[in-house]
Amino acid sequence: MDFMRKGFLTAIAAMLLSLALASPAFAQQQPGESQEPNVPDAPKPAATANLRDKPEKPEKADKPDEPEPKANGGIAPTVNPIAPGVHRFWDRENDLLFAAVGAGRALDYASTLNLRHRGINEAFLTNSIVDNHPLFAAIEIGATAASVGVSYIFHRTGHHRLERWTSAIHAGIAVGGAIRNYNLKSPN
Repeated sequence: MDFMRKGFLTAIAAMLLSLALASPAFAQQQPGESQEPNVPDAPKPAATANLRDKPEKPEKADKPDEPEPKANGGIAPTVNPIAPGVHRFWDRENDLLFAAVGAGRALDYASTLNLRHRGINEAFLTNSIVDNHPLFAAIEIGATAASVGVSYIFHRTGHHRLERWTSAIHAGIAVGGAIRNYNLKSPN
């Protein structure tokens, strides 16, 4: 049993280390940062495509970008700085996913304590860690923070589907573990 626990923890540590090392290496390039000189730039979003169709005024070519005045004297609306398909990190969907991860970890905490009170040994952590309630709570909070951190790394590197899936899978595994803990039969 100790050999399996040690192998599992080693595999988790290796996975987290490889993820931490590989994320910056495989980060997506920003548009216009092509490494090869013969590769064309990425297509522009539709909002900026219309700006290319207008001939640029020669007297404005040397000035920094300033909003053009409208015919009615107002200022023309600016283009949204966030490209279509890109979202803010703390949007509603991520808020709900992070709340689900936190709730799943809280449920896992409660189910594991229930498991220990019924006299069943914990499978992944040592019983002394689980019986030390502040330490075990800190581990659960740390796991939730790690999930948010990994999602943020995926967000910053442009892997938005992985960003969402990280939280969804983590919440599912935490809830699944809690269900397993509650379904284990007591030894009495």
